[in-house]
This record gives sequence, structure tokens and C-alpha cells, in this order.
Amino acid sequence: MKTNAHKRQVLKYVVCKLIAQAALFVSLVALVIVMVFVLLRGVPHINMQFLFGEYSIRAPSIKPALMGTLYLIVISLVVAAPIGIGSAIFLAEYTNSKSRLVRLIRIAVETLAGIPSIVYGIFGYLVFVVALGFGYSFIGGGLTLAIMILPVIVRSTEESLLAVPRSLREGSFALGSSKVRTIFSVVLPCAANGIVTSLILAVGRVVSESAVLILTIGMVVDIVPKNFTSAGTSLALAVYGFSQRYPEQAAATGAVLLVLVVAINILATLLGKVFGKGELVDG
Repeated sequence: MKTNAHKRQVLKYVVCKLIAQAALFVSLVALVIVMVFVLLRGVPHINMQFLFGEYSIRAPSIKPALMGTLYLIVISLVVAAPIGIGSAIFLAEYTNSKSRLVRLIRIAVETLAGIPSIVYGIFGYLVFVVALGFGYSFIGGGLTLAIMILPVIVRSTEESLLAVPRSLREGSFALGSSKVRTIFSVVLPCAANGIVTSLILAVGRVVSESAVLILTIGMVVDIVPKNFTSAGTSLALAVYGFSQRYPEQAAATGAVLLVLVVAINILATLLGKVFGKGELVDG
């Protein structure tokens, strides 16, 4: 009986392993197909005029989209990073993790993380574009994106802070350090890996977002924005805008966006390894 039961367990293990491997293979094949298709269609149309030249009807350029994307990254991170990291510090260091308030806050954060981006876009349109009178502008789009990436930063930063061993905090307190000094001198440096990674991944989401921006910054693809109060476009919106008249340029913009997102994810991984090695050396 034991032998038959053991054989059944082994068979179940093998079947589950094969199913998992097949699912992984299908996912990788789909990813490779999408990436190769976009790159093959888009890379031949990428040149200096397309990237940094002045926009014209005969020779469209993504210079306005690149500038707009940079504006959105700056605004969203300047607003979301301090609030997100500060909120995570409060939750991890100054509250009881089993209290009802903390559980409610975490449920709220999880709920915000699961809301579709178009809902954030409607909120940004009604609040920043209409109610506050910003109109279609990067400041309205950046603030909306900051609200959207806030849950990502809070969750990742809190998990990184909670992963810091309690013994490090106790050792700092034993040496006479205050709570604040312990947090900024011991806890945050040890959690820098997760914090930096969360910020970079948040940048990746800002770069690839489109639904929010259609309702908050408009779609001005041919004018380089002058300041944060200007209307404009981003790389993700430029793909949609070009697709209606310039399919080759749309594919090229998609290739640029794809390379940028992949580079952001690789950068997050590399920085995570660098900070991780630093923590091991310090330890």
C-alpha cells in the first residue's frame, strides 16, 4: 500500500511539474513573440530625427513624448515617493501590526492597488482637470499617476522594512540611539534594496500608462511641452496617436517604449543585487 501511495505521489509531482513547465514555456513564447514582432516592425524606422528631431507631418518625432514622459516621472515621484515611504515607515515602525487600524489601512492600500487605471483617470479628470481648473496638463496627469503608484511604493517599502531583522533595531537602541536615528541610520539603509526597486518599478508603470493620461494631459503629439502646466503626450499615448495615421512610427514608438520598460526592469534587478551585496558586506 505504501508503495502504491508513494507512486501516486510521485506521479502527481511529475504531472504538476510538467504542467508548470508547460505554462512557463507558453508564457515565455508569448512574451518573445510580442517583443520580436514589435522590434522587427519598429526598429527599422528609428533614427535621430524620429527620436530627437522637430515634429513635422512628413517626419513625425517622439521628442514631445519623451519630454512629456520625463515630466510625468518627475512629478509622480516627487509627490509619491516621500508620501509612500513615510507611510510605510509609519506602518512598519510606529504601529502595532495586529491592530484594527493597521489592518484597515492595508486593506485600503490593497484595494487602491487593484483599481483599474481608467478609474484613476476619471478621478484625475474630475478633480484636477475640472474641479481644480488645471485643465489638460502634466501637473494633473502627474498627480493622478502619483496616487496610482502610491500603493505600490507603500506595500514594497513596508515589506522591505519588516524584513530588516529586529536584532539590528535592538542593537541600535542598546547603543543609545533614538527611534528616529535608528530608522534613518539602520533600518532604511538595510531596506534600501526594496525601496529603490519599488521606485524603479513605479517609474516603469508611469512610463507604460495610457488610460490615465488620455483623460488628464490630452494628446498633443506635435508640440514639445514648455512646462508642467502644458498639455502634451507620453510614449504610451504616442503609440495610440501615431497608429491612426503613421503605423510605422507607431511601431517604432512601441519598440522604444518596450526597450525602455525592459531597461527599467533590468535596472531594478541590478540595483537590487548591488544593494543586497552592500547589506551583506555591512552585516
